[in-house]
Amino acid sequence: MVAPDSLGPAFQTLARHIRRHGPITVANYMSQVLVGGEHGYYMGQNTGQSASQDPFGVTGDFTTAPEISQMFGELIGLWCVDCWQRLGCPRDLQLIELGPGRGTLMADALRAARLAPNFLQTLKLALVEVSPALRRKQEEKLAGLLPSQRIAWYESLGQVPEAPTFLIANEFLDALPIRQFEQTEDGWRERLIGLSPKGDELGFVQGPTDPLIGKLLSADQSIAEVGCIIESCAAAEAHVAEMAGRLREVPGAALFIDYGYVASSGQSSLQAVRRHSYHPVLAAPGSADLSAHVNFARLNKVAADKLAAGQDTVQIHGPTTQGTFLAQLGIRQRAERLMATATPDQASDIQSALDRLTAPDQMGDLFKVLAITSPQLQEVAGFGSVAN
Repeated sequence: MVAPDSLGPAFQTLARHIRRHGPITVANYMSQVLVGGEHGYYMGQNTGQSASQDPFGVTGDFTTAPEISQMFGELIGLWCVDCWQRLGCPRDLQLIELGPGRGTLMADALRAARLAPNFLQTLKLALVEVSPALRRKQEEKLAGLLPSQRIAWYESLGQVPEAPTFLIANEFLDALPIRQFEQTEDGWRERLIGLSPKGDELGFVQGPTDPLIGKLLSADQSIAEVGCIIESCAAAEAHVAEMAGRLREVPGAALFIDYGYVASSGQSSLQAVRRHSYHPVLAAPGSADLSAHVNFARLNKVAADKLAAGQDTVQIHGPTTQGTFLAQLGIRQRAERLMATATPDQASDIQSALDRLTAPDQMGDLFKVLAITSPQLQEVAGFGSVAN
């Protein structure tokens, strides 16, 4: 069992539910802890978070790629422009970002996109964000970069109208709720979260054996040693499937960037981070960020299922590593240009950021990139030849 740092409001909500209804799934735990009510981690009311209520950056709990360097958002913006030009410059364009954080990536992307004024001329932004606190920060960050009447916020991707679309999802899928299944001596059981007899601790427990679990797993997953843990994320699969469906009908592209894997390790990837350090995942719920590694092989298959529908099918690019993707977009050349006019200290910071984003032992290999594009977009920058 894991003892929480304090029995805060998020813990009390979870404990009441478990007492009444029994252990909950990992997915239910993640949903409640991250975006559940006013005490969810991203909802800006959790008492365990820092006074700034801002999880991002040096003063927060973790740092994402856009916060590390402007180069990241700039290259994403230019990638969208390049795809738009390859598609023949469609009008009435919308740019969607899932989980925009503080708006840093989008702000850098829009500044870089000024190189193509026609791209920005009729562009509309659709920001999918559930946190009121983060929506305010995004509005402040994007002020002056695009007329306010061309920026809209939505609770979910399903609410965003269909139109020629470019979508960016950077470190978004990892925060979506997962379920975990563990192979035991007598078969697969779902991994659940329960309450100690004293009612002051949360801990992992095993659900009943269920033959239906095996049917949910692929053939290679269903054959596993005792103790093997398999994770599934229906929400991530739904986002990819929805965008693949949309892009069969309208021109555009969707870019998913996250830390994840192509082959499962058979171990739990659920983790919590607080103040840039790993935190026990069941301690002080609501005070730390929760995430899990993204199964890119599974997402590739979900998108590939759309290929069986005929000639007008989506194109799948990747997954590739973030290091390879950024290198092909020219991040090293961009860094050299920035360092050419920088002070020695600034140049050192730029080099450090470049290494962090692209080095294999940092974010370069751990983070993967997957793109889904409309049928006519056969090749895109960053991936080389398309591989379906």
